[in-house]
This record gives sequence, structure tokens and C-alpha cells, in this order.
Amino acid sequence: MKNLVLKNAQYVVTVNSTDEILRNATIVIENGIIVAINPSEIPDYEIFDASEHLIAPGLINTHTHLAMSLLRGWAEGVNLDGFLERVWAAEGAIMDKQTCQLGTELGAGEALLSGTTTTLDMYLHPDATHTGAVKVGLRHVCGPIFFDFPGLDGLEWSQRIAFAKRWPQVFKEIGGAQTPIFFMPHSVYTDSAEHLTEVAVLGLELGARVHLHVSETEAENQMSANTHGKTPTEVIRDTGILKLPTTYGHGVHLSDSDIAISLAHGASVAHCPGSNLKLGSGIADIKHYQESGLTVGLGTDGCSSSNDLDMWSVLRLAAHMVALKHSPKDVDLVKIIRAATIEGAKAVGLEKVVGSIEIGKEGDLIAIDLRALHLTPIHNVAALLVFAAGRSDVTDVWVAGDRVVKGGTLTKIDEAQLRRRVAERLVVLDSLS
Repeated sequence: MKNLVLKNAQYVVTVNSTDEILRNATIVIENGIIVAINPSEIPDYEIFDASEHLIAPGLINTHTHLAMSLLRGWAEGVNLDGFLERVWAAEGAIMDKQTCQLGTELGAGEALLSGTTTTLDMYLHPDATHTGAVKVGLRHVCGPIFFDFPGLDGLEWSQRIAFAKRWPQVFKEIGGAQTPIFFMPHSVYTDSAEHLTEVAVLGLELGARVHLHVSETEAENQMSANTHGKTPTEVIRDTGILKLPTTYGHGVHLSDSDIAISLAHGASVAHCPGSNLKLGSGIADIKHYQESGLTVGLGTDGCSSSNDLDMWSVLRLAAHMVALKHSPKDVDLVKIIRAATIEGAKAVGLEKVVGSIEIGKEGDLIAIDLRALHLTPIHNVAALLVFAAGRSDVTDVWVAGDRVVKGGTLTKIDEAQLRRRVAERLVVLDSLS
């Protein structure tokens, strides 16, 4: 943990309860915690001169598969079914534990460099992925994956349950920035109702939260109707999953009844506009979701469907999709920013820890250089963040006060060495091209 002062920031976007934006503000962090904003006296700590910067909370990616960064551009011109067919074949060829860790290091590095400090990451071998993310410095939310079948990790159902029982201790031993325990059944089309019930019971026993894909496509909804006579939301309600705090990956096609059920159980939606558009999955009506009271976070999905982990493009697309589905006057830029920060934190159970710049919260912060011509002039800070700023504008990143990006460079790992390791491992995919 670090003691530091971010001094005289041109803007501080707090995302507090009143969405306050401060001018020429100073932030003091002690042992990773924000202890003062605009103090009368500045302590003798490490100083970051923020006079030409905007300081904001780190972005929170509420649905991704970091290790799939290794398959960037691997499945193009396909819908979700075609995507899964092609990607699962590649994953079967390379995604052992070591490769999952390597891919997560790559994804975590990309995320941090772009200003994302927290990710809700669903992938194989979570012990390996968590090790890789912690190594790079990311606040990494993950957990055991559940499929009915052995899958790419080769685990039988009984082995999945046994690993899930051990997960809290495994997670604790790996360490890293504070995050809650999650269980991650993939979806209602890969996990039977009986198995989902078993996950729910164990999750309640261990105090876990849940993340799974829900109503990503109309085809998924139809499959659920054919198999269960219910929507995916009704399935997870009736199996007990919604007794645990649950985050839906995508949630594109939720009916009004699904929204009411989700709201009654405190579920959240991770909106992934880029992936949904690229795969032709549809446009989630997040304005309707938000107005109904649902918590909506933003996500990138994995790099083999979205091709990058750029949350800035996600903010932009989320705004554009509201304008397209409703009208430009219905785009609430502050709500879009909140979805990428404090609402995302709420979706992953971290709203008391991160997601806004307030005294008592951990110092997950990003610095945006305002000297770029494309950020000049500044008439509207919210519009600047949603429509103009990008990942290349992020110069420095802190996670719990630890400077994990300095001057646009990762501080925990050697980027050139990481690229070499990735190139060496992916030679095996040549035979599948």
C-alpha cells in the first residue's frame, strides 16, 4: 500500500451521491485508503502532479473473460453459436492452467493500461487466472466455473463442487485486492436445473455471489422455453440462484416479468454493447432497466467476441444505443458514467470499497491527461468522458493506492517479455487456422 497525494487535479469526477465534479482538487491516500479531499495541510507523501489531469474512479468491467485475449480476432463474421464453435475448438487446443494464467496477465495488463481497475472475470481455472491478474495488479473478481459436462478443463461435476468448497481458502491464499467470493455457472443452457440448485445451496452456505450468462440472445430464451417452459430468469429464480446476489452477463432480452423478478431479488445486469452488436445478439434496453430500478454495469465481454477490453468504447456504445433505441435526449451521460463506476461496483458487491472518490474508500483511481487536442476545449466533463476520452489518454492508474500504471507503462510486469511469452505459446494454433 502507498501513501500519496494527487495534487491540484484540474478535475476530480467523484461519482459520489451528488455526482460532484471538483476543480483544482487534491486527494490524499494513506495505506491505500482515501483519507482527505482538499485538506488544509498536505502531508509529506509521494506527490503526483495532477494539474493537467482529470482524476476519476477506475472503471469497472462487470463481464469479461480475460484469458480470451489470446484469441483476439479468432472468430470473425459469426453469431454467438458460430463464435462458440470456433472458440471452443481453439480453447481446447491451448487453454491449460498455465495458458489461462498467461492470457489473464495479457488481459489484465490491457485492462489496467486503459483505466479499468476491477474486472468480473469468468473463465476456466480461476486459481490460475486469479494468480495472473494479481501478478499484474488488477482488482480481480472471479470464481469457480460450472458446466454439466467435463468441458475444456476436464472436470466432472463432483470435482467442480469439491473445488468450489475449497475456493474461499484458495482465493485467500492467492491474495490480491479485496473482492467478494463468486460462483460462476455458465448459463441455463449448459447447467441443468438440478445442478443450478446445488450451486445455489452451496453458495448460500459459503456466502458467495453468482455470475452467469442470462438472456444473451433470443435463441437462448427460446431454448429455455423449449427445455424448461420458462425464461432463463425464471429458471434461476426457481433453482434458488437468485437467493444469492446475482449479476447477469448481457441480459439483452429481459421481459418486463424478468425485470420484476430480478428487481425483487436484487439482481444486476452487466451490459456489453460492443459484443452484443458484433455478434448480432440485440440491443439491451438499459434505459428501461435503469428506470425500473435495476442496477446496470458495463462490460466488454471477452476479446474473442469484442476484440478488446476498452471500456471507453463501451461507454460510447452504451450511450449511442440508448439514442438509437429511444432518442438522443434520452441519453443520460451521468448514468452512463455511473454504470462504468459506482453501479458496476454495486453489481459486483464492492460499492462500499471502490467505484467513487470518497473518503474511506480504497484508492482505485485513474489519471487522464487533458492536454490532448481531442480533449480540447472542455465544455462538458461528462460528454468528454463518454464521447471523447479514450484509453490512450490514461497515463497513470492506482489500485488500492498502488501505482500499477506509471506514465502509460505497467509497473508490475515486463510488457515486452509478456508479448514474447504470448507469441511462443500461440504457435500451436497455427494448425487450426
